[in-house]
Amino acid sequence: MDKKETFGQIVRFGIVGTTAAAIHYGVYWLLQHFIEVNIAYTVGYIVSFLVNYYLSAHFTFREKTSARNGIGFGGAHAVNYVLHIVLFNFFLWLGLSRAVAPLAVLAIAVPANFIMVRFVFKHFKKQ
Repeated sequence: MDKKETFGQIVRFGIVGTTAAAIHYGVYWLLQHFIEVNIAYTVGYIVSFLVNYYLSAHFTFREKTSARNGIGFGGAHAVNYVLHIVLFNFFLWLGLSRAVAPLAVLAIAVPANFIMVRFVFKHFKKQ
């Protein structure tokens, strides 16, 4: 893959990631007023995951959705979810507000997620 295509993937990933993060945060923010924050955070993550998978496959990496890349994407996001929930609770424990903690999580988790998801789509494309 050349540098231009890699750069394009990063830009498209940024657009998709920003959209997914906004959905995640929006769902979380609405629900956390009514239910426990970890449940609200998880529901937001699941909703954003569904949108993220579709957009990542078709827009970011320009691949068709398949059982193989769906399982790989789900696995990458399972690891990413654990990172999210651990960091979220850590930042709450440190005293960050319920409004700011998710944003701090994104600063760390998004780059890690790009690496994992890019691997999934590159790896399963070759097989």
